[in-house]
Parts: sequence; structure tokens; C-alpha cells
Amino acid sequence: VQLQASGGGLVQAGGSLRLSCAASGGRFSSYTMGWFRQAPGKEREFVARISGRADSTYYADSVKGRFTISRDNAKITVYLQMDSLKPEDTAVYYCAASVNPWGSFRLSYDYDYWGQGTKVTVSS
Repeated sequence: VQLQASGGGLVQAGGSLRLSCAASGGRFSSYTMGWFRQAPGKEREFVARISGRADSTYYADSVKGRFTISRDNAKITVYLQMDSLKPEDTAVYYCAASVNPWGSFRLSYDYDYWGQGTKVTVSS
């Protein structure tokens, strides 16, 4: 499974961005997909995840109400819509895929495949 993240960039505080993660190979619709981020000097942290059939989502408290994760299994793509961005959202964002049928899906080790990351910078 290969994952290609895109959509990052520079945006002012209060603005929006939509990240995309295109997958190739594997059985995409059976994978839980997640987004993580890593700010400079900090550890990678969980942002959001979505189940294979998109019937379950979960968000980190820091982004709840501002970010929306979604997926289009026909296009084998997962999205992260980011609204009301804050400077503290600045980070490299990674998408990840888990082939496991169960788990919290909130930890890095829950995931088997990772994209290369896309950088998001929010200016104040």
C-alpha cells in the first residue's frame, strides 16, 4: 500500500485547507485511515481517524469541531478538511492506513502504512 499526501501550504490563522491522501494497492475500503501531525521539536500526535466504511470517526480534542475527516472509497482517497486554523496547527501532516480490524487507532503503532507527509504552516 502506498499513500501520497497533498494539500499542505501556508495559510493565515482562521483560514482553511483540505488535505488529501491518495492510496494505491491493497484493499482501501477495509482499512481504517488516520491523520497524524508532527510539529517541530515535538512528537507525532494523533489528529483524526475514520473507519473503512466511514461510519465511525474520532478526533483529537485539539481539533474537534474544526477538522473533518472523510473518505471516498471509489476514489481511494481520504481527506482532512481543516477550518479555523490556528498557529498551533502548524506541523507536517501524515496520513496512515491500518489493516487491523480492531484497535484504538489513536497511536502510531496501530498503523501499518504511512504517507510521506505534507507541511501545513499557519501564520498569526
